[in-house]
Amino acid sequence: MPQFAEIALPVPMRQNFTYKIPASLGQPLVAGMRVKVPFGRQQLIGLVVATSEHCTLAPTQLKSISAVLDNAPLLPEPLYKLTLWAARYYLCSQGQMLTQALPVALRKGASAAPESIQYYQLTDKGAAATLDSLKRAPAQQKVLRQLQHGELSTEEAQALELSKTALKALIAKEWIELKQRPLQADCRWRQHLTLAEQPLKLNKQQAVAVAALTAQQGFTCTLLEGVTGSGKTEVYLALLESVLQQGKQALILVPEIGLTPQTINRFKHRFNVTIAVIHSGLTDKQRLDAWRLARSGEAAIIIGTRSALFTPMAWPGVIILDEEHDASFKQQEGVGYHARDLAVMRGHLENIPVLLGSATPSLESLHNALSGRYAHLQLGERAGGALKVRQGIIDIRNLPLRAGVSQPLLNEMRLHLQAGNQVLLFLNRRGFAPALLCHECGYLHECDRCDAFFTVHQSLGEIRCHHCGNQYPIPLQCHHCGSTLLQGQGVGTEQLQAMLSEVFPDYPIVRIDRDTTSRKGSLEQQLAAIHRGEYKILVGTQMLAKGHHFPDVTLVGLLDVDGALFSADFRAPERFGQLYTQVAGRAGRASKPGTVLLQTHQSDNPLLQDLLHRGYGEFARSQLIERQQALLPPVWHMMLVRAEAHQAADADGFLAAFAALLPQDDTFEVIGPLPAPLDRKAGKFRRQLLVQSAGRRRLQQVFEQILPQVESLPSAKRCRWSLDRDPQDLL
Repeated sequence: MPQFAEIALPVPMRQNFTYKIPASLGQPLVAGMRVKVPFGRQQLIGLVVATSEHCTLAPTQLKSISAVLDNAPLLPEPLYKLTLWAARYYLCSQGQMLTQALPVALRKGASAAPESIQYYQLTDKGAAATLDSLKRAPAQQKVLRQLQHGELSTEEAQALELSKTALKALIAKEWIELKQRPLQADCRWRQHLTLAEQPLKLNKQQAVAVAALTAQQGFTCTLLEGVTGSGKTEVYLALLESVLQQGKQALILVPEIGLTPQTINRFKHRFNVTIAVIHSGLTDKQRLDAWRLARSGEAAIIIGTRSALFTPMAWPGVIILDEEHDASFKQQEGVGYHARDLAVMRGHLENIPVLLGSATPSLESLHNALSGRYAHLQLGERAGGALKVRQGIIDIRNLPLRAGVSQPLLNEMRLHLQAGNQVLLFLNRRGFAPALLCHECGYLHECDRCDAFFTVHQSLGEIRCHHCGNQYPIPLQCHHCGSTLLQGQGVGTEQLQAMLSEVFPDYPIVRIDRDTTSRKGSLEQQLAAIHRGEYKILVGTQMLAKGHHFPDVTLVGLLDVDGALFSADFRAPERFGQLYTQVAGRAGRASKPGTVLLQTHQSDNPLLQDLLHRGYGEFARSQLIERQQALLPPVWHMMLVRAEAHQAADADGFLAAFAALLPQDDTFEVIGPLPAPLDRKAGKFRRQLLVQSAGRRRLQQVFEQILPQVESLPSAKRCRWSLDRDPQDLL
């Protein structure tokens, strides 16, 4: 009978902790179960990693387990193995990674046992009602439209952002009812899958892709490279139909919370099944309920952002990553895992296929596909009647600009608006102006905690630092000379919207950025209004570039792209190519021809010319050759060591000592210590050490070997430091 248990705790120390198993426990401990244990002065919840009959620690050093919270392991074996593998790969503690894989409510000790599911369904009275009868109550009409496709769980209703008031009103009218049933292991959808709508007719390339994907058995990773508007989602839906008919579940990861309602809508309209939704915008209880739905098998489809990767499935069938190139799949805070890489590993451990879809695949995935490690499918033509987009450059050298917009672009906008179409202007800079300038002395108002300028937010009446959140009311006088002649320098989306309102007073404008979509449900409302044609001019940041389908947008204008061509980050050309292609893909998605115009001072830039003339596919392949020649990822493998301290010398000293422990030879390179591109942030100086190796295994072995020595360095206590494996952002 084991007397000791090795427990992984959610602490940053790279070790597990041994505890005594009390004789009074009365049940065997199994790896993967949660326990409550004393740790210092507090009680922590950890996971059992192993049990044994022997322990080298003295009895006085040992404490006993306080309580056992589960009857069985929380995570299925493949998922448990994935977290342990990820802990080793990302060089963090097993406790940090295991707790990362659990919803917050479970980390706090909530029960993992399955509970009942609450759902809305139409009554006979509601089924007989027509949508026209609710013309004056659009929120109720939206609810009725959704329920005509089948029942909706309370989680789905919340994820689709259906109005609680509308739901209550329809219950009061006795058109819908709220019912409850226990979570079933024997789920109805597995016996009989019903389609809520008939699939669209696939074109030849889509049909070939679906045939190849449905023929796969066991683990295969496939890159689906399809130009924007080529109908990748229809391929996902056809694959899902095949998977669900086998009685298996599907996990779909999307990059943005904003994309989840439209994704759920698309899948809900096709399949009459329960969908679990998991993302950071939900409460702890909602995330736990969705987790239980997925784990019990009640939910046939699980849709979520990065953290949904760790959701257990009763009958795993397929993992799909939409927009796999997106940087938001990489976690920046805490454990810096990449959901794409872990999804591939999970597919391998679960022995199920993984599908990575993108119009602009990351160079990592493209490299794996071209080298034969992944299967590679391509969709080269736009679906339906969509025509190829017309592209053009507006050289703005010596041209007068109004809020960053040239006269040729304004003229083109007028033509498209007069034809009754919509226009989208892309500017990846929110706020009114990116800096506040004194007209008399030239002083630029800089954040007192960062090496960055304050952004002017005119509508909020404040200047704000987008790096640390520091904010003040807009000053009346210059901090340097006392002058009252202060003006915004540069253009943000807020200023662009104000100028366009003057030039095009007859055409309603909507601005979509983080400032205008901070309220819950606001993005969904604005997108719905765009689809109804209520807005004719769309102004926005990256939020508008991703995955949206706007059939009436025929002109897309990119205003300020020059900054992206001169970045210190080696990934900048790849990011620019992806962004340009994604934004350009919003134009001409239906039968109307689309035009994309790009304003630049660098019209003869070779990167720009390459992208415009050969398209992203060829551009990415030439970028891959450049990376190979420069010995950069994905050909070589990178680790970024970050350090920050109130005194720059402390961070420099630590990284210099770190670098001294590392080898330097033809296949292992150490660069630094160097200042980070943003040298000071939130009052701390930031330094970096860039470590590259030709072999992934050697990089792993070297770091595993030296980390105990690094942690014992005296300088390690004078700064805050972290490791970033396969970094996506050098800032």
